[in-house]
Amino acid sequence: MLQPNKTKYRKQQKGKMKGMAFRGHELSFGSFGIKSLDTSFITGRQIEAARQAITRYMKREGQLWIRIFPDKPITKKPNEVRMGKGKGAPEYFVARVKPGTILFEAEGVPVAIAKEAMRLGAQKLPVITKFIVRRDYVEK
Repeated sequence: MLQPNKTKYRKQQKGKMKGMAFRGHELSFGSFGIKSLDTSFITGRQIEAARQAITRYMKREGQLWIRIFPDKPITKKPNEVRMGKGKGAPEYFVARVKPGTILFEAEGVPVAIAKEAMRLGAQKLPVITKFIVRRDYVEK
C-alpha cells in the first residue's frame, strides 16, 4: 500500500479542491494514459488495485507509471466515541485528484491492449476518467 515514509505533520485539515489541475495534466513518460475528469480523494488501496488490474491485463509487458501519490493523511475516530476530545488518529492516506490530472501512463504495448488495461484500472477508481494517447504517437 502506498503511503509516505515520514511526514512533517501527522494530521492535516480537509481543505478545498477547486479548479483544474495545472500540474501533472500532460503525458510525460508514456504514450497512453488515463486522465481524471472529476475531483476526488483516491486512497492508496484504490491506486494499488488499479495498478494490479492494469499490469495483469498487460501481462507485465511494457511499462507503467503511477502519476499520483497518496500524501494526505485522513484521520478517523474510533467507533462509539463521543463528540469532542480532539481529532482522531491518522487512518489512511489519500491523493488529491483534480480534473485533468493524469493518473496512470503506459508504454510498450499496442493501443488496443493499453486501452482495455486502462479501462480495467479505471473501474477500480472513484473518478470518471478518459483514455488519452500522445499526439505524436504512431502505431508500429
